Amino acid sequence: MLEIRPFDQLGKANHGWLDTSYHFSFSNYHDPARMGWGRLRVWNDDWIQARSGFPPHPHQNMEIVTFVRSGAISHRDSLGNEGRTAAGDVQVMSAGTGITHAEYNLESEDTTLFQIWILPDQAGEAPGWGQREFPRGDRAGSWVTVASGNPTGEALPLRADARVLAATVKAGDTITLPLDPARHYYTVPVGGSVKANGKTANGRDGIAVTGEDSLTITAKDDVELLLVDTR
Repeated sequence: MLEIRPFDQLGKANHGWLDTSYHFSFSNYHDPARMGWGRLRVWNDDWIQARSGFPPHPHQNMEIVTFVRSGAISHRDSLGNEGRTAAGDVQVMSAGTGITHAEYNLESEDTTLFQIWILPDQAGEAPGWGQREFPRGDRAGSWVTVASGNPTGEALPLRADARVLAATVKAGDTITLPLDPARHYYTVPVGGSVKANGKTANGRDGIAVTGEDSLTITAKDDVELLLVDTR
């Protein structure tokens, strides 16, 4: 099964400094048919105005992945961690027993990002945070694992049976990922349109997949792809 979830049909909220679209139920947007996808609970598509951001707020028992598409986001938390995550890079916060953090766009330009929440395998672990650069050129034409519950290489650790993968694909090129039909996959193209197993998805549409042996994506335009794989 492969379902396209058009960007213009996502939940929406505009707070002036924050313009966001919800792939799944979140905040004041509730759709009982879209409460998550496997262990994936939240995928928010955020635009954050320059010199603005989220003041300190708490989280518990959630794996929170931030993938910056343009600009940068600066993080500070109650554990003393501080960091700046720029376009193409990733941060992972394991909220565990509880953590308070703030995220600000301290730049002179607007920032766009995906924020993704994945349910952890177990609650009550110590909180943690990490950030890493993932140059876009290193994932040209191929999937690169940027976060994983079984991390290898440069991947950031997740406390969940899940992976987050990223790729960049040039117009006219094709990329294929073998799938486990028992798992759940969700991917979003940025920058243009694609064909996913023969179905058209436009930029920032969601592509929900399960029960398939593989995912073949052909780019109509130059695109960046982010994909979450969970049980």
